[in-house]
Amino acid sequence: MLRSPPAALAAAAAAVTSLALVAAGAVAAAAHGADVAVAGSTVHVEFDRDAFSDSPAVLVWVRRAADIVAHYYGRFPAAALTLRIVAVPGEGVHGGQTFADPDPFIRIRLGREVTEAQLLSDWVLVHEMTHLAAPDTGEMHAWLSEGLATYVEGVARVQAGNRSEADVWAEQMRAMPQGLPRSGDHGLDHTHSWGRTYWGGAMFCLLADVDIRRRTQLRFGLQDALRALLRASGGMAADWPIARALHTADAAVGTTTLEDLYAQMKDTPVTPDLLALWRELGVEPDGATVRLLDGAPLAPVRHAIMRAP
Repeated sequence: MLRSPPAALAAAAAAVTSLALVAAGAVAAAAHGADVAVAGSTVHVEFDRDAFSDSPAVLVWVRRAADIVAHYYGRFPAAALTLRIVAVPGEGVHGGQTFADPDPFIRIRLGREVTEAQLLSDWVLVHEMTHLAAPDTGEMHAWLSEGLATYVEGVARVQAGNRSEADVWAEQMRAMPQGLPRSGDHGLDHTHSWGRTYWGGAMFCLLADVDIRRRTQLRFGLQDALRALLRASGGMAADWPIARALHTADAAVGTTTLEDLYAQMKDTPVTPDLLALWRELGVEPDGATVRLLDGAPLAPVRHAIMRAP
């Protein structure tokens, strides 16, 4: 997890204020931990309540992130998860790591003075939880794992009302060009720079999502393929060859999109015209944000990506 965080939006904050009230019985607290129930799964949170200025807000943050991921995938991607929160000086969310060897485990660093607003606009925990939903395809293919987490985080938060659609597209327009190949690039499988791993992987996901929706006349998208991949593999604890993972996801939506894109991009530096794609989707730059144009040729695809199934 090394991605620049998106800007917090007041509109997104207002949309999820109601989540600050945790349902009765959802959180069973212990002296230095809590069990958070989410969609039939349990997130065991290990943290020192006394280390944070607003420990109740920390548990709301965990519940919100888990709900967002469960909503996107149709289920939380692990039956049980241990989340260890390490207190560090200052404010904000400072990064995390996700493991599944043998059991799902996330370690995340959180500022002792973190504010409720920072927790509300956080992307890090959603990113880390998203890692749990796909099988481990090996270090050579880290771009797939990080790219999925980077791409899905934005879409999932829009679907849950935790982020604005314009903010996600604006971030893509700012950051995704960092995922384009540069001189000396040898394809996604062989170029492991930060930009190619995170934003090159996210670019692969965007291209796949658009292509699946075009090929299926909007009946399916990448979200459907990823849900099927989670059902078949069980998530990150499984070690799968990348060919099996992509074939399984493709078969669920009746296309060969992921396999075709991988064949094109794994060993060769492919430079798609991102500006042209965004223009077709109806996304145009407007200062620090974007305008969304519903008259664009692929505006229905854009709507389908951001609409919850």
